[in-house]
Amino acid sequence: MRRVSKITAACAITAAFALTATACGSSSDESTSSKDKGQLKIGMAYDVGGRGDNSFNDSAARGLDKAKAEFKAETKELTAKNGETPADREQRLQSLAEGGYNPVIAIGFAYKDAVDKMAAKYPKVNFGLVDSVSDVKNVASIVFTEEQGSYLAGVSAALKSKDGQVGFIGGVDLPLIKKFAAGFQQGVLDTNPKAKVQIQYLSTGSDLSGFGSPDKGKEAAKGMLDKGADVIFAAAGGSGAGSIEAVAGKKGAWSIGVDSDQALDPALAKYKDTILTSVVKNVDGGVYDLIKSVKDGKPVTGVQSYSLAKGGVSLTTTGDHIKDIQTQLDAAKKKIVDGTVTVKTTT
Repeated sequence: MRRVSKITAACAITAAFALTATACGSSSDESTSSKDKGQLKIGMAYDVGGRGDNSFNDSAARGLDKAKAEFKAETKELTAKNGETPADREQRLQSLAEGGYNPVIAIGFAYKDAVDKMAAKYPKVNFGLVDSVSDVKNVASIVFTEEQGSYLAGVSAALKSKDGQVGFIGGVDLPLIKKFAAGFQQGVLDTNPKAKVQIQYLSTGSDLSGFGSPDKGKEAAKGMLDKGADVIFAAAGGSGAGSIEAVAGKKGAWSIGVDSDQALDPALAKYKDTILTSVVKNVDGGVYDLIKSVKDGKPVTGVQSYSLAKGGVSLTTTGDHIKDIQTQLDAAKKKIVDGTVTVKTTT
């Protein structure tokens, strides 16, 4: 999961899922220079929103910052923009590879085709791709079991809902977002078979506006609230901020955030008391692990899957809103980890 979650500005969107972006992208943090020829140089290509989005990109940035400090590395960060073409993403990665950065890490599935092409062109450079899978041999594909974290969110929603009426808002009807929906729905129904789960996507196909339209998220949430939902989980990028705002306006209702701990997002601070929890993908861990492997001279490649068991996904506990149901959540987690429960990836 794509992101600056500012409700008043649709352009400040979460980057986990956005495919749109311009030209070569902007630098979100200029490269730091060094005369040390042997210094590790790390290139990061963010999706739309970049560093400072309080969500998906910022999670990746935390991994970069940890590696930069620990290894005294030189870094360069570039960010995608709305309206860019596939060639623009290729050019961004190419500029990092030709600049001597290794590894070059692409944040978001929108980079998949660009990574395939540039990794083949620069076989001596180690590439990282978050949220998608590349078959090129010098690429580490960093993926997460979003459905498992979403299952736990579903359990929490079922336990907190007064009438068993809950909702899921997906940014775009895509396989990645369907993983969130499937896990959430299964968690709800496994906990309360009589519950009702409303599922709505804000856009479909190549229309990615559902990831960056807080007004659409707000409207969808209001519709669900009007139909009786009192817990709503939005995996919708920047649109999720609108959903959180709408839920905060309904007494007794809860929202569930995504990708980062949205109760700690400064842009959502006034709604934090109504954010039940957030489904977090620990992108920072995947980014750091790849960088360390390159630093150690043993770069990881292939699919690197970060599951619930490995701490790749989790629920946040800010505000202690799920403290009273932690025993049930721990039991549900154990069933997933030991294989008693297999979480679906499609609804």
